[in-house]
Amino acid sequence: MNAIKYIATRALFISAGVVFYTQSAWALLPIQHWREPSGAQVWLVESPAIPMVDVQIDFDAGSRRDPANQAGLASAVATMASKGVRAGRGAAALDENALGEAWADLGAQFEVGAGKDALSYSLRSLTEPDLLDKAVLLAARQMAEPAWPQDVWERERARWTAALREADTRPGTVASQAFAAAVYGNHPYGQRATEDTLARIQLADMQQFHTRHVDACRARVHIVGAVERAQARLLVAALLARLPASDPCQALPAVPEVAPLVAAMEKDIPFASAQAQVLVGQPGFKRSDPDFLALLVGNHILGGGGFVSRLTEEVREKRGLSYSVYSGFAPGLHAGAFTIALQTRPDQAAQALQVAREVLDRYVAEGPTEEELRAAKDNLVGGFALRIDSNRKLLSNVVNIATNGLPLDYLDGWTKRVEALTVADIRAAMARKLQPARMVTVVLGAQP
Repeated sequence: MNAIKYIATRALFISAGVVFYTQSAWALLPIQHWREPSGAQVWLVESPAIPMVDVQIDFDAGSRRDPANQAGLASAVATMASKGVRAGRGAAALDENALGEAWADLGAQFEVGAGKDALSYSLRSLTEPDLLDKAVLLAARQMAEPAWPQDVWERERARWTAALREADTRPGTVASQAFAAAVYGNHPYGQRATEDTLARIQLADMQQFHTRHVDACRARVHIVGAVERAQARLLVAALLARLPASDPCQALPAVPEVAPLVAAMEKDIPFASAQAQVLVGQPGFKRSDPDFLALLVGNHILGGGGFVSRLTEEVREKRGLSYSVYSGFAPGLHAGAFTIALQTRPDQAAQALQVAREVLDRYVAEGPTEEELRAAKDNLVGGFALRIDSNRKLLSNVVNIATNGLPLDYLDGWTKRVEALTVADIRAAMARKLQPARMVTVVLGAQP
């Protein structure tokens, strides 16, 4: 077995079993932040316990940047980023199969994805120089020099279109689409790729989108692992070396905010289904909102805490109207939706909806009890260690801090801030954000 193969085999074993050792130890790991000469911003947590590094590079190129008539463009760019790299700087071209084999030979992982707010490139590698240098070079090529093969895009678009057609036969998909359209209106958060929008996406559109957004000056680089700051700076420089570096870095156009609802909206959708779908909600809040923790705890009590939530108690346990009912917020750079969701028998949809509304109305008006708040705090604080018990989870938290402009010591004070919340804090935060009289209600498949 050659050296690289041996190292790669070790990487598989290490990555499968890496966990943080204690909550207190991780709370002591500081987050460093600086800006590189290229304009790239870097957040680093030095975690020397294991010889591994996790990196996530984000660009403001998520689906909120999709043109309305080309919804799915950011996701198309992410898909094609793994379908090969072109030749350049003395390196041979790699098709999608050769690219996959190259990553497998290194025992490293590289993934690309597009969310609402960012296009993300994620690298995981051992820090042994022979392996890391090769992984960084391959990642740099994949970010900067995608091959954009026409035949592969036509194949992927056909697969995507078929998947959309199949999804449109599912009651949950139809209900969710109607709900998102009503809650978000014309905001990009409510856009969804369709057969028509995919047909309008050509390789030239992807190339232009990539060129405009994937620039070193726009990069947000998040690193957790066994590297010191000096090593991290070299790592960042190598990862971004093949990207354009605009100077000055031109600001991207502002994306409008989600408009609040001005009146209640109700949509009854006929659909032949064994279960009726019920969705109730409204635009919620940004992730950077100072009420975030109060709303997190408040929603845990309302419907986010599984079998111990109020909605579960009233809808499922007392009345048997639904096997599962939950509520949740989806905050991002813009106000994400607040949603109450349940499935029930078609003949029980009206009753289940009424009970869910009554629970929401009472909770927003009165807030939780002291007992409910104590139980929620115990659950959330007791489970905090599970939020940061691996490099990847800590990386996710670092990304959250960076994206939303949170303090670098945000994790250190998390449990204290949760413990300090009062019933009055929860009630006031929920009342500020939720307007039960002005919500969207979608009921699909109910019996008349």
